[in-house]
Amino acid sequence: MGVVCCVDFGSTFTKAALVDLETGELVGTASHLTTIDTDVLDGWDAIRVELRGLAGAADVPVRACSSAGGGLRICVVGNEELVTAEAGRRVALSSGGRVVHVSSYDVDLAAVRDSAPDVVLLVGGTDSGNADVLLRNARALAKARWRGPVVLAGNTDATREISGLFDAGPVPFVVADNVVPRIGVLRPDSARSAIREMFLAHVIGGKQLSKRADFAAMVKGATPDVVLTAAELLSRGIGPNRPGAGDVVVVDVGGATTDVHSVVDIDPEDAGLARQVVAAVPVSRTVEGDLGMRWSAVPTVDAAAGAGLDLSAELVAAARARRADPGLVPDSPGEVAFDLQIASAAVRLAVRRHAGRQQVVFGPGGRLVERSGKDLREVDLVVGSGGVLRHNASSEALGVIAAGTGADVEGGWLVPRDPTVVIDHEGVLAAAGLLAADHPSAAYRLLASHLLPLLSLSPREESQMHP
Repeated sequence: MGVVCCVDFGSTFTKAALVDLETGELVGTASHLTTIDTDVLDGWDAIRVELRGLAGAADVPVRACSSAGGGLRICVVGNEELVTAEAGRRVALSSGGRVVHVSSYDVDLAAVRDSAPDVVLLVGGTDSGNADVLLRNARALAKARWRGPVVLAGNTDATREISGLFDAGPVPFVVADNVVPRIGVLRPDSARSAIREMFLAHVIGGKQLSKRADFAAMVKGATPDVVLTAAELLSRGIGPNRPGAGDVVVVDVGGATTDVHSVVDIDPEDAGLARQVVAAVPVSRTVEGDLGMRWSAVPTVDAAAGAGLDLSAELVAAARARRADPGLVPDSPGEVAFDLQIASAAVRLAVRRHAGRQQVVFGPGGRLVERSGKDLREVDLVVGSGGVLRHNASSEALGVIAAGTGADVEGGWLVPRDPTVVIDHEGVLAAAGLLAADHPSAAYRLLASHLLPLLSLSPREESQMHP
């Protein structure tokens, strides 16, 4: 079957992995600073030269994902804030996008334009329910001659009329199933696929990251969407003979954002404690645009201080230096320590925002335990990803992820209590996600050989494997 090259065009670094499709073996890896200021394929060309001797063939197939140039920016337009707009926000996040604006009731076109979205997700109304707001917002987009791609995932009764409006606009659009077909039900899969389709058809070329046509041909999806696919495979496996790890959380600490992906079985008994109109879903993702290692270093420190963490003046200064120089590479133990502190703060806050929360409230019926969000306490495996984890000692990386876990966390946060923690040292998550659809066995073997065997190891043993 040969070798395939899986490439992740990141906001800071472009990473490549050569994978043997027969065995799932990682043949080799290479990375280069993402050449966003010239052409993103300039960095890829340098990587290709480095890997040429390992590939064993002149023309190796290439599959890529991208979050370069700001990644995928999504605006959600919904009926009202608590149900369809919130459902749309969750679907957008799970699709690999960063939600840059949420508009409810009557769409605020000025705010939508200011948010500069790559894709608009238009949702609203349950099937056979009231479609007035959905239609009104669709008419507003058509009248404004909106030129960006739109994914329509609302009340199916209005699909034909809205399709006519957009065709006449003309507004580029694709139709997906309703994300909230009835109250309390969230169905993200069809809209996720439609957003992916729009990303590939309109966004990759529209960002003008490369003048070469082969870039669009290489890219198969947004990096966060691809990583979430890998998390699903890691969690569930592919059949009884190739089992998964159970409940999984992936924490990806980047230069601009910190992403948390989770694949967790939802306990039906939790419904009695929850106070949510939109149901939690097993597969979900959140992206924290104010938490990161370089561009978002200052808001990370600010948010940590707001959460009550005791931070030094030196760390504040270090965060400012990183925002001013996103390409900064720590060159001393002190600078490494600053990176680890910023990463720990980002992980702590990002995991809490992704997880649910349990609190005691008092109402007419007396004392109640109220739960919101997603319960991650019984998660079996947490995988840490991102350059700050890959490029530091395993013991230090494990310490960063530990900031987002623990039993009896103050504030009632439902974070993983005592998971096994492993670090994606070789960056195989993106590669596995790129291979999962067409080569699931190779993708599974890749994950199994680099992440699953570590489930039985203690942090000390894992540290010895990856000093």
